[in-house]
This record gives sequence, C-alpha cells and structure tokens, in this order.
Amino acid sequence: MFTFLLVVHAIIAAALVTVILMQRSEGGGLGMGGSPTGLMSARGAADFLTRATTILATLFVLMSIGLAALATMQRGPREIDQSLARPPAAQQQAPAAAPTVPEADNAAAPATNSAVPLAQ
Repeated sequence: MFTFLLVVHAIIAAALVTVILMQRSEGGGLGMGGSPTGLMSARGAADFLTRATTILATLFVLMSIGLAALATMQRGPREIDQSLARPPAAQQQAPAAAPTVPEADNAAAPATNSAVPLAQ
C-alpha cells in the first residue's frame, strides 16, 4: 500500500512540474501554441493550467501528509533489539595475556650487549 501511494505521489509531482513549466511566464515559458479559440486559447489555457496547478498542488500536499502519517504508523517494533548488546563490565572476562616468546627462539638470535667495550 505504501509503495503504491509513493508511486502515485511521484506521478503527481512529475505532473505538477510539467504543468508549472507549461504556464506562460514573462519570457514565454514552455507554453504550447494552438488555435486561438476554445480551451487552448490564451485565456482558456491560462485558466486550465492555473486550475490544474491548484488541484495538483493540493493533491501533492495532502499525499505528503498522508504518506508521513502512514510511515509513522508502519514503524517497526518499539522494543530495543538487544541481540548485539555487550554484557555489562562486571560480566566481561579479563583480557587475555600477551603471548610469550619461547626460549628456543631467543637462543637463535645473536646476543648484543652494549655494555661490553669493543677491542681495538
């Protein structure tokens, strides 16, 4: 339902932009040419586009409010998910000690003693 209304809302928004761009402004706008009589005369087209803009703008605002209300009602559970929560500090284990180096590895390395003077 929400997705359908969201698509309708996008269509209304696109139609509103189109109708606004079709209106004649001081620079001429994107207004269409047509016969000078009937609905698409200069006065008839202006009345039609003004009325269409008003209707589409009203629908856009009402749909925005409705979608916002619908989104707040369809919110997920109001409980906090505790599945990834860390245990309290009292229940945590002590950190593991640093690994020790075996003595066999130390014997293979050359020993350097900086206190012994070098013979000349």
